[in-house]
Amino acid sequence: MAQMFRSRRTAPGLAPGLIVPGLAVLVLAAIVLATLLAPLLAPHDPLALSPLTRLKPPGGDFPLGTDALGRDLMSRVLYGGRVSLLIGIGTAAVSIMAGLVIGLVAGFFRTADAVIMRVMDAFMAIPPVLLAVALVAIHGASILSVILAITFSEIPRVVRLVRSVVLSAREEPYVEAAMTLGTRMPVILWRHLMPNTLAPLIVQGTYICASAILIESILSFLGLGIGTETPSWGNIMAEGRSYFLLKPSLIFWPGLLLSLCVLAINILGDAARDMLDPRMRRREG
Repeated sequence: MAQMFRSRRTAPGLAPGLIVPGLAVLVLAAIVLATLLAPLLAPHDPLALSPLTRLKPPGGDFPLGTDALGRDLMSRVLYGGRVSLLIGIGTAAVSIMAGLVIGLVAGFFRTADAVIMRVMDAFMAIPPVLLAVALVAIHGASILSVILAITFSEIPRVVRLVRSVVLSAREEPYVEAAMTLGTRMPVILWRHLMPNTLAPLIVQGTYICASAILIESILSFLGLGIGTETPSWGNIMAEGRSYFLLKPSLIFWPGLLLSLCVLAINILGDAARDMLDPRMRRREG
């Protein structure tokens, strides 16, 4: 009876556990699509100055109004999303690629493990925002320097994740058999060990992407991020904080999209973890 009731309750419609991730996919897809179509959706040039229309309320040619320099807020938010998402995706991609290589070496070669992990521990001892601030201050503010600065703080976490997977996988019989048969080390790493890291890396990549978008906003809010000539959600809010009491929408709209984007990415990361983790699947079964 309990089995019949359980199957009858979950059969029709969409499973309750998929509703929230489905909404997250829709929200994230809408944000990504809007930023990609910014040249078509933006009513004005995001960099065009117009002192005569400064701090204009929403309406007419300016759906979200204008900022303190007369620039169209909707155009800047759409184009700013491109930069913020580029930094998030770029940081996640670079961190995973670099951390994967270093983690494979650290997990498989015991002689290199001690040296590599002590270096990673040194980087992890520094708070991510503080490390990013220092690196951006040294190399100057640009999209590339911000990506590299945030990447340095994320690589140690990827290395520790990959290393832990490799340490357990290298004791498996198929890996020992490959080593006994004289298979070359690059082949063992690529064919036998790396596939075990893909599932956790996919989940970790979503968290890195969301974290990078937030850290870029923090850097821009502190005046150490990308220059104002390149709009991003972070520096749009940084410019609007001086006029918050006069016009809250200067911070509200970029902050809303930033919050929705980060929340959607984190929800998808949690859903991917539940789907890819065998222990979670067994628990639900």
